Amino acid sequence: MDERQGVAAGAEQPSSSILALNVRTEIAFGMFSDGCTALSWKNGDTSLLAQNWDWQEEQKNNLIRLRVKQNGKPNIDMITEAGIIGKIGLNSAGVGVCLNAIRANGVDFGKLPCHLALRRCLDSCSRREAVVALQSAGVASSCHILLADSEGGTGVECSSADVVLLPMSDDGRVVHTNHFIQEHPGVIENVQYKDTFARLARVTELAKESRPEIESVQKLLQDEDGYPTAINRSKSEVEQDGFMK
Repeated sequence: MDERQGVAAGAEQPSSSILALNVRTEIAFGMFSDGCTALSWKNGDTSLLAQNWDWQEEQKNNLIRLRVKQNGKPNIDMITEAGIIGKIGLNSAGVGVCLNAIRANGVDFGKLPCHLALRRCLDSCSRREAVVALQSAGVASSCHILLADSEGGTGVECSSADVVLLPMSDDGRVVHTNHFIQEHPGVIENVQYKDTFARLARVTELAKESRPEIESVQKLLQDEDGYPTAINRSKSEVEQDGFMK
């Protein structure tokens, strides 16, 4: 609450406007046009965590690198949009988080909004702590949160009705795009981008042919197979969101 009020004061905006930004996923329920490809990969005693972010190119000017110093909690370094206090990033305890938008019916205002759920993860001292926090509080709307620390990664598929975990493969990987992989009984999914299935298959295929190294993961996320709706996608008449790294 104090942080939200501080952002409002610094931006000279009403506190309610900053609150609205941080619950925009729930307010604009089902009206997003967001897509992305995310990957975690355990490599010995470390993990790699990466994603690209397919979002409106006009938002580039609103992106910021936000560093948050906290007392009693890990410090945070994240890429976010101005005014939003929880997004994609890492913390000083070695916990990282990525996000895939998922379009499915249902919203529960008694649970954590998506972006505040991301912030709760970044306030955690371990991947396990973050997973338990999400399972305990629940998430108000549908999304996939990919968590990783030095011990590996966990996919957390969230809907307003449940939280379902996606464990690492035998090769230490978790890959995700913009649809549910696990079963969510009673949840009706409305897939926005049909290429999400092709991107998931492609990133899985490429990962099997690659090594868990930074250069390999960077190259994987540059793949243009199926362009313009590839992993490295481009704005087109069909898909209106370009690739933001």
